[in-house]
Amino acid sequence: MPHAYQVTFRIDSNHRPQANRPADTRLRRRGATDARAAGNTHPSTAGSHAHPPQHRQGATCQARAVNEPGTELAATLRRIERAAGALATASVARMDETLPWFRELPADQRSWVMLVAQAGARSLVQWLRAGGGTADSTQEVSDEVFATAPQALARSISLQQTVALIKVTIDVVEERVPTLAAPGEEQQLRDVVLRYSREIAFAAARVYARAAESRGSWDARLQALLVDALLRGDSPDVLASRAAALGWADAPPVAVAVGRSPGGEVSAVLHTVYRLARRIGAEVIGGVHGDRLVIVLGGVADPVAATGKLLDAFGTGPVVVGPAVPSLDEATDSARAALAGFRAAPAWPAAPRPVPAADLLPERALAGDAEARRRLRHDVYATLARSGGELLETLDAFFTASGTLESTARALFVHPNTVRYRLRRVAEVTGLSPLAARDAYALQVALTVGRLDPVVALTPNRTTNSINPKTGQ
Repeated sequence: MPHAYQVTFRIDSNHRPQANRPADTRLRRRGATDARAAGNTHPSTAGSHAHPPQHRQGATCQARAVNEPGTELAATLRRIERAAGALATASVARMDETLPWFRELPADQRSWVMLVAQAGARSLVQWLRAGGGTADSTQEVSDEVFATAPQALARSISLQQTVALIKVTIDVVEERVPTLAAPGEEQQLRDVVLRYSREIAFAAARVYARAAESRGSWDARLQALLVDALLRGDSPDVLASRAAALGWADAPPVAVAVGRSPGGEVSAVLHTVYRLARRIGAEVIGGVHGDRLVIVLGGVADPVAATGKLLDAFGTGPVVVGPAVPSLDEATDSARAALAGFRAAPAWPAAPRPVPAADLLPERALAGDAEARRRLRHDVYATLARSGGELLETLDAFFTASGTLESTARALFVHPNTVRYRLRRVAEVTGLSPLAARDAYALQVALTVGRLDPVVALTPNRTTNSINPKTGQ
């Protein structure tokens, strides 16, 4: 009985009935019981020692605020913002001291550079606040830093010069790190400036790349229009205005080459043309018309030899070079001759590559080219007729005798040496040797054309100077 009383006493003294206990006590006991059931033996994580949910949420927000981008250099950022104008002024002054070409810029362009420098300082602050200052950041510098200056500045200042301006500005900022950085943040600011200089250089490259693409597309359209004007035979004023828009340096002589286009993107074809032309120091304008690649060459003494160094830009097939002319205004004649030669070139399978258009006069005449017929009639047949009838007679007999001197001499009742002399005279006055197979063919076609178009005065004139049909001079 006493034992039962003792047990009853312990229960009554240490455990109050559930109905009489406060609600929070029951919850704490229940939480502790659940924790022990889950295997958690640490009292700090259960019961009255557990952090309330609102405390844990506040701690998370505080940690997030510490890691917020840009908060680590908050004081330094404010200093940089206040010093943006001074940094830009100091940078422009340093550019004036160290870059001779910068001193020669007009006042408006120098002011644009000042605006870009100020925008660069502000962009540094924005970049840092966006999280760009961390080592693992992928935040890029916005190209808007260069938007303060007009696009004309990109045409006045090259990419290489822009890189020099950026370097000077970064040097000025690095020199002022001790005054810009808050105490203890000097090295961190230097690292940030180093990363920012890389990003700003990439931003400048993007701006110039877009400008080059836009300018390249526009130049390609202008060149196509100029080439089209040449092929149509537009007036010299039209040619001059379009050439001026392209910045064409009218370096004589000028000649036009025509061949087959290799196909593919027009920009890629023209890029190859310009790359090869730079190697030989030639001025070029190119255009693709259908399956033909047309190139205007300037500033080369021998257009045919220069075209030979551009053959990699053409496709398969013949490449024909028109005669050289003094200026681009007169290049229409060269373009017409080159096109006519290109159309007639298949008739001469063994033609060299490139081939002058004048060497294709017989094929051009047979293909219906009026200019080629005029040249053969005037420069060959009429010249022979004015030089004396014996030259035409000797040529006829020579061709009839299949190029045999003795047979020609017997037909003319003269000595073979006389035939040789007359044939040399033919070569002197026409530039075509009857003893060469190709020249003999041109002479035969010239005789045929001259007799079909009898509009030339045949008055003998031994002192008349003829034009060489091979050179047009």
